[in-house]
Amino acid sequence: MTAEIVAWILLTAIAAYACGGGVDYGAGFWDLLAGGAERGRRPRWLIDHAMAPVWEVNNVWLIFVLILMWTGFPVFFQTVFSAMWLPLALAAVGMLLRGAGFALRKPTRRLAERRVYGAVFAVSSLLTPFFLGAAVGGVASGRVAPGTTASADAWANTTSVMAGLLTVAATAFLGAVFLTADAHRFEAHDLVGYFLLRTWASIVALVALALTGLALTHRHTSYVYHGLTHGIGLLLVLIATAAMLATAWLVTRPTPGWARYTSVACVALVIAAWGLAQRPYLVPTSLTVQEAAGATAPLQWLMFVSLIALVVIAPALVVLYRLDTHGVLEPLTDEDVSPDARGEGR
Repeated sequence: MTAEIVAWILLTAIAAYACGGGVDYGAGFWDLLAGGAERGRRPRWLIDHAMAPVWEVNNVWLIFVLILMWTGFPVFFQTVFSAMWLPLALAAVGMLLRGAGFALRKPTRRLAERRVYGAVFAVSSLLTPFFLGAAVGGVASGRVAPGTTASADAWANTTSVMAGLLTVAATAFLGAVFLTADAHRFEAHDLVGYFLLRTWASIVALVALALTGLALTHRHTSYVYHGLTHGIGLLLVLIATAAMLATAWLVTRPTPGWARYTSVACVALVIAAWGLAQRPYLVPTSLTVQEAAGATAPLQWLMFVSLIALVVIAPALVVLYRLDTHGVLEPLTDEDVSPDARGEGR
């Protein structure tokens, strides 16, 4: 029972990272497609202002996921990181390059260097979620099992590639929805329609990829496929679809802030459906939750730490996100850090 509770906490942390970090990755995706320096100037201005207050905090969820895997399910951790070390290493490198590119792009004065940093940030925002999704697809397909050695077949297969593409599409969907709301928040009226169009495009791409993925990967992921198309797994998928349709409508309203919640609900429900579809396995159909679990004492401590995090850290993150989405937090501008401003004690 303890192992199952920790497994659900792990799935919740994965969903939190997918939604929180997914918004940032999606913003980077649209940064990549924004165009040249002149055509992409306004969209990139909005992306910088929307991401600046919160982009670093989303990695808290990823750290929590790794701690839960390593401490609570050491066999699962060893299995995944032994067989999937290459895509996970590429994802980790992408996170580092992405953070460096975003942090260095704005203060850089030379246009050529700013383009380089911007390209590093944008390309990494595409590749990182793809490799993370490919690793998840490899696990869901059952190609990874205890003792499996690293190989391209473990993650460079149909299921993994489709999972990677779906992950990128989901981040693009989240990013477009949040940026549409941010365009309203910053009164950037010229960008409202710009990101609204991208929201609808990402919804179409996400639906097309999901249907194609189900058709192509039925044979390789029969256990998970059955769980997603029957029972509570199917119910959650249908609710997620309704949340996506609600998002498509809410994002067109004069105050599209509610679309943020439905878009996050859509992605979180799909992840919950995936977790339910492959239970009682962490790796279908070779490693159950009980088989992968560590000793009872560490699992109990993880439950205690998770409770502390829920009481202490979660409210702080909720306040941070709320302050940001309500426009209370604003990044420093060039005028704020100019010599004149410092001399006036601003």
